Amino acid sequence: MALPINPIEEPRIYHQTLLQDGLCDLLENMKFVDCVLKVKDKELPCHRLVLAACSSYFKDMFQSDSEECKKREVVLEDVDPGVMATVLQYIYTSDINLTESNVQDIFMVANMFQIPSIFTVCVSFLRDRLGLTNCLAIFRLGLLLECRDLAVAARDYICEHYQVLVRDQDYHQLGPSELAAIITSDTLNVESEEVVFESVLRWVAHDEGDRVKDLPDLLECVRFRLMDPKYFSNKVENHKWIKSSQEIQTKLQLVRDAYEGKLPERKGDKKSTAEEGKKEGRQNDMLPGILNNNPRFGTFLKDLMLLISETGTVAYDPAENECYVASESTQIPKNHCSLVTKENQVFVAGGLFYSEENKDEPLNSYFLQFDPINSDWLGMPSLPTPRCLFGMAEAENSIFVVGGKELKEGEHVMDSVMIYDRHSFKWGESDPLPYATYGHGTVSHNGLVYVIGGKGESKKCMRRVCVYNPKKFEWKDLAPLKLARSLFGVTVHQDKIYVAAGVTDAGLTSTVEVYDISSNTWSEFVDFPQERSSLNMVTMGGSLYAVGGFAMMPNEESEELVPTEMNDIWKFEEEENSWNGVLREISFASGSTIVGMRLNILRLTKL
Repeated sequence: MALPINPIEEPRIYHQTLLQDGLCDLLENMKFVDCVLKVKDKELPCHRLVLAACSSYFKDMFQSDSEECKKREVVLEDVDPGVMATVLQYIYTSDINLTESNVQDIFMVANMFQIPSIFTVCVSFLRDRLGLTNCLAIFRLGLLLECRDLAVAARDYICEHYQVLVRDQDYHQLGPSELAAIITSDTLNVESEEVVFESVLRWVAHDEGDRVKDLPDLLECVRFRLMDPKYFSNKVENHKWIKSSQEIQTKLQLVRDAYEGKLPERKGDKKSTAEEGKKEGRQNDMLPGILNNNPRFGTFLKDLMLLISETGTVAYDPAENECYVASESTQIPKNHCSLVTKENQVFVAGGLFYSEENKDEPLNSYFLQFDPINSDWLGMPSLPTPRCLFGMAEAENSIFVVGGKELKEGEHVMDSVMIYDRHSFKWGESDPLPYATYGHGTVSHNGLVYVIGGKGESKKCMRRVCVYNPKKFEWKDLAPLKLARSLFGVTVHQDKIYVAAGVTDAGLTSTVEVYDISSNTWSEFVDFPQERSSLNMVTMGGSLYAVGGFAMMPNEESEELVPTEMNDIWKFEEEENSWNGVLREISFASGSTIVGMRLNILRLTKL
């Protein structure tokens, strides 16, 4: 048999392959076969020596002195014939066809018969395929088979997605020790300890009669000192299960004392000889579990501005004036549109890509989603129709791409609306706008999509405002803008829609107006400090920010006013009723779209 391995450069691999091929040949030709595995109604011929070399289970069996183990036929109980045939094939060929439907059965057999090579292959397979639908099952399997690597990998995945998984039915099937192993972890990705406490109550409530007895031990894993004292007083101490348990009340008294600054004496604090004191301190310098106040991983989430451009993605913390690298990917096209959903997911759509080979088709139908765990952008199904100067919003678990312009002959203005279903991962077409528009503002609030201003086929700015109700499949006109404008900043802040600066038929403007959704009225607001177009408006952490855009500035050489990109950040101060510059210049804003989202700064690299 010709081998593709060089015997001089890789003699060990060459010899192993030669030996393996020889054993396969012996089995295929039934040479020296001295064993038959009887699995239900199936017989699997093989060699004792090969089984013993790969499995300590069979090695011990064949070395025993019992008469039964000297028989040619070995009967195996509680094993599926097909799974055992797959395992035997791997032993002889090192080939195995693992699938999501058979891997757990093969894993169990590999563990039963102590075949470490298959065990390792299964662990790698399962780790690579950890997902929301299987991570809890894989975690339990890792614990069952005492496979630490798999259990830890699955637990880490569960901790990362804990706030989603607690709503899963499989979460309620966890045993008390399995749940405790998860919620004791520092890596739990929860923004507050209240989430952990409520998830424990939810788990108990699923089978209250049998599980309420486990509550005292599980509460040892909850870090009450990280809670708001008012929440502790109102929600924890007043819960019926907690009020009725003297054991829990005794534990919670330690928490009450800790709130007042009184902690129990630690064993390591006792005086002893120097050497004994060091040893005892290392072993016993621990507070009771219920007083643990180590921060969880998720508590390092912060409200940050995400500045997305073709050169990379940067996260900016205006409170601390710090910048972080969110992603080094350069696959984002110019002039794209970005969106952050209420679930804190960021999407990018469309954009311009200049190519010498494709000058006639500069528009791209990119659609990408930001993955904060891996600091990368994930490719999603592309937009069906490339466009520019469109709007993007979300409602009813769908993403809407509204209106825009085709960069083709005639520069056709569009009234079409594309809709992306985040459940089916497919694009479809929604009800078109009542009119064609581009350079407009698009936002969503309470399941409705608002389209504001922009320009039409006449290239004149519009005051028109309309709203789409996805449940009723209808567009409705609302009170018009006070000033017709396009290419302005827009955001929803404190249940109102803010429209700032932009382009009018007379030129740039600095005016700001606010739409009261409840009363369907527009009112004037404090002007932005400078006339600008394409201003980025961001609401974040309860504050309103404005970033960048384009202003008419003097040319350095001729003093002629020319469009100039601005990279400054402004915050609206409620108490002062004015716009204040946070940071005069932030170079990362150049060419960027900007959204506000929550990111974990422990994942980011500070610039």
